[in-house]
Amino acid sequence: MKILVPVKRVVDFNVKVRVKADGSGVELANVKMSMNPFDEIAVEEAIRQKEAGKASEIVVVSIGTAQAAETIRTGLAMGADRGILVKTDAPVEPLAVAKILKKLVEQEQPGLVVLGKQAIDDDANQTGQMLAALLGWGQGTFASKVVIGDGSVEVTREIDGGLQTLSLKLPAIITTDLRLNEPRYASLPNIMKAKKKPLDETTPEALGVDVTPRLKVLKTAEPPARQAGVKVASVAELVGKLKNEAGVL
Repeated sequence: MKILVPVKRVVDFNVKVRVKADGSGVELANVKMSMNPFDEIAVEEAIRQKEAGKASEIVVVSIGTAQAAETIRTGLAMGADRGILVKTDAPVEPLAVAKILKKLVEQEQPGLVVLGKQAIDDDANQTGQMLAALLGWGQGTFASKVVIGDGSVEVTREIDGGLQTLSLKLPAIITTDLRLNEPRYASLPNIMKAKKKPLDETTPEALGVDVTPRLKVLKTAEPPARQAGVKVASVAELVGKLKNEAGVL
């Protein structure tokens, strides 16, 4: 079985994000970029399934500028077999991403698509669900455990009331949560090997997908600074502040 893993290049989670002076977006110049953490978990899960003999090939896909090839190479260094870069300089919204992935799924015919539940830059949490709808496949979101069987996959996911286990017929879509696994670090030999692994390029136009934005960002602003905390001498004083100053009681 082939597993397709979409990955996204985002600002590294250790970097403090800065808003542009004109409020038009986030400053990306001279900022460290890396693979979206949830997508790292998706790559790791695909590799573990291959190591367990449940998958035969792992294909890593990224949509973005030429620099997104570095993100794909990271996935290849972790253990994926080959990559596909859908090159575009335009911002791509979740629906356009889902449409591009649908075209690639039709070409590659994977038995499973595993992707992060959301990207840490826009926190949209939409692509996996949209792709499942476009393909008409079953979906297991926020997966904390994945067990592939014969023609089906069991996905344990966290819900408000506890844990829920779904049984999905393959092919299917899975989006990964933080508790699914701990991604491995790529070793130096594997990083060198990744440079020789195949990486194909295409464009949204070649796939017949219009990526023209449907949304317009009006303004980007930093959250207000947190006020300093204060010490209280008694419970009564605490209750008074919560009631009179914070207005939460």
